[in-house]
Amino acid sequence: MIAVLTQSSHRRRAFTGALALLVLALAGCGSGGSSSSSTTHAAGAARPRTAATVVAPSVLSYRLLYSLPAALQDPGSAALSGGRFVLMGGLDAADTSTSAVIVGDGSAAHQSATLPNAQHDAQAATLGGRVYLFGGGQFSTYDHILAFDPASGAVSSVGTLPRPASDVAVAGDGSTAYVVGGYDGTNSLDTILSYRPGAAPRVAGHLPVALRYAAVAVAGGGLIIAGGSTPSGTASDAVYRFDPASGQVRQIGRLVQPLTHAGAAVLHGFVYLVGGRGASTSSQTTAIWAINPTTGRIRAAGHLPQPLSDPGVVGLTTGIVIAGGRTSAGTQSGVGELTPPR
Repeated sequence: MIAVLTQSSHRRRAFTGALALLVLALAGCGSGGSSSSSTTHAAGAARPRTAATVVAPSVLSYRLLYSLPAALQDPGSAALSGGRFVLMGGLDAADTSTSAVIVGDGSAAHQSATLPNAQHDAQAATLGGRVYLFGGGQFSTYDHILAFDPASGAVSSVGTLPRPASDVAVAGDGSTAYVVGGYDGTNSLDTILSYRPGAAPRVAGHLPVALRYAAVAVAGGGLIIAGGSTPSGTASDAVYRFDPASGQVRQIGRLVQPLTHAGAAVLHGFVYLVGGRGASTSSQTTAIWAINPTTGRIRAAGHLPQPLSDPGVVGLTTGIVIAGGRTSAGTQSGVGELTPPR
């Protein structure tokens, strides 16, 4: 009798344990969250992705900060330390080239130095604490590489491009600058040049089509190249990714509309494409687009207060500076900031 009772007790305990396991299993299949998450984690499986873990670009808001000493478009622009930025050369309100080097921050901007010649349609990158300006032109196209030392205000010539080039796009990763496309005075260029201070520029890759006035930024381990003007005069809608390690260029996306004369900057891992226009000089846009540098996915990310092309666009730690540019009314002097929601 005692043996019978012991076996019955064992069966009841086994049934109760099995029932508990069944309840836990059913709970794990639901959408309630806490029980399912803790059970999955305890079992050693990967925790399921939730909405909170999905990274998405921010919709940026524009805030006007102040005005430049004079209206300006097409400057070479780059970030400096301490939340500052620099604008080098460009076109003034009379469409005349300028030699001014302007340093600004969140509250004001002033002329800090002068270039050897007045010029526009060059671009710049900060490498090792100095700003390097590539090419440009005025009455002719330049092949020079200039260096600006923000500590001393000195501007010096430090090298030459393989051929003269204006209308270039430039981005850097802190040690290497990439000079994309351009115009040599006769032909549009399809080259991607790699430059490190102390060495001569070298051809690191080629675009599928020659481009002028593209927008570029270094992000996600590669160089993102968006839009630009083709040799036929049309605006491009292609988004390319250049891999510095392999030298390969591949298309990763397509813009909603063809764009040229736009600016690009990186914020929180995404490349933001700001303003620009179509092939017509009066077709400026207010659009801001966010590009995922890995997948090429493109999302709307806000609007400028007015249609704008050819601004100085500089990515800083907290936001993106938009300086000058051109509207259908002419060259602008405003300096504003694009920031994500706080």
